[in-house]
Amino acid sequence: MKDIRLGGMISTVVTPFDANDEVDLDLLRGEVKYLLDQGVTAICACGSTGEGQTLSLEESAAICATVVDEVAGRVPVIGGVIQNSTAQAKRYALALKAAGVDALQITPVHYVFAPSAEETVAHYRELGEATDLPIVLYNVVPWALVPVDTIELLRDVPQVVAIKQSGGDIHLLADLLHRMRDRFTVLAALDDLHYPAFVMGAHGALAAIPTVTPRLSVELWDAVQAGDHAKAFELHERILTVWRAIDAPNLPATLKAALELLGRNPGLPRRPFQPATEAERDRIRTALRAANLID
Repeated sequence: MKDIRLGGMISTVVTPFDANDEVDLDLLRGEVKYLLDQGVTAICACGSTGEGQTLSLEESAAICATVVDEVAGRVPVIGGVIQNSTAQAKRYALALKAAGVDALQITPVHYVFAPSAEETVAHYRELGEATDLPIVLYNVVPWALVPVDTIELLRDVPQVVAIKQSGGDIHLLADLLHRMRDRFTVLAALDDLHYPAFVMGAHGALAAIPTVTPRLSVELWDAVQAGDHAKAFELHERILTVWRAIDAPNLPATLKAALELLGRNPGLPRRPFQPATEAERDRIRTALRAANLID
């Protein structure tokens, strides 16, 4: 298994779509270059921010191969898998391994029916043995959160190296850190609560908001590590202002609108989502100005 260090401020990357609802790999390269220049410690493709739940196996593999090529070894690349069976997750995971990713981010099975704790452990064990890549358990689906008791059972699956705690609340993150921080890298994905998560001892973040505010997010992580809480709180407030403006059921549209307003070219959201409305863009523009990110 690859020996990589995951921590600090890890950014997701959007998947740009064109007017024909096809992936635009050239625009993707531009986003990867931008994020690398901002100092993020790793990049995750095909996650929620990357609309991974909409992607075919072939699209996912092409996206990850493009990110791996553009990154060129400067930081680890994590490939996202959002599937609803062990068989499908394995197909995607093996394709992303062939594309060259350094690690995998894999959701639990989450469609309507709920696997038992033992079945969830078996799911991740089979994926780990099949790929022998480091796995980040992506604990994001609100109705299918993997509880800490089940995560404890995964301590004997060596490929599961990290937990990305996104769903639930900060209490769940607190319990995870309290009980499992010595076994797993714990990555915060509560976009409005990175500051308290870092103070509580999270090993880093892997989330949507660094895609929009990578420099501020990197500075927030650095400030907490340096013990400069006055600076960290000021950065938290600026980031929170932006997150509140884009956090919405149509996040693929609002997040890409924010990137456009920042002068970037993220492409379109995948249908059925439509681009953000003018009212949404006005709200986001106001927040970016308040955060001193645009004039």
